[in-house]
Parts: sequence; structure tokens; C-alpha cells
Amino acid sequence: MKFYHHLGRLFTRHAHGSGPEHCTSEVTGVVFEIYPMSANSTATTGMRIGFKVDSADKIVALLSQIGATVVTPPSDSEWGRRAVVKDFDGHVVELITPKSR
Repeated sequence: MKFYHHLGRLFTRHAHGSGPEHCTSEVTGVVFEIYPMSANSTATTGMRIGFKVDSADKIVALLSQIGATVVTPPSDSEWGRRAVVKDFDGHVVELITPKSR
């Protein structure tokens, strides 16, 4: 959870019925949950998660300090300041600081 904490996500542990314990974060009505991989499931590293952040440069610097992989360093794009990193499970995470921020 350390990786996502640097993106401003705070997690609590939950379990629903007989389901597995998992971590959940809710910010402004958006729920983000991380479940453990079961023995018969496949990895989800082929997907990309995206977050709007206040400063892609600052977030990438923080994530680099804790050992995250930087795929694409922060640079200007048509959408604003953009970077791509990988979380510690190998999921690709896109960070965007919109031009209006």
C-alpha cells in the first residue's frame, strides 16, 4: 500500500461475507480496492491505472525514493504533465497533472 499512499490513497482492510480480506480506499466517491491474488487467478499486470495528481514531478520523485520503477519520466504532453510508473506488483500507473493545475 506504500506505493498508493504516495498517490494520496489511504486504505482500510475489509472483508465481505466469506470473501478474502482486501484493502479499500474511497476518495470523493471513487472506490479503489486491492484484492490478494488467489491460487487460480491470473495477474492483472496487463492493465493500466490512471490518476490525476497535483504534481507528477513530485510524486515520481517520492515513488523513486521508495524503489518504484519509472517507465516514462515526467514530461509535458497534450493532457498536461505526464509520467508512467509501475507499482510493486508490476501494474502500470499513469500520472497526469492537468494543464489547469
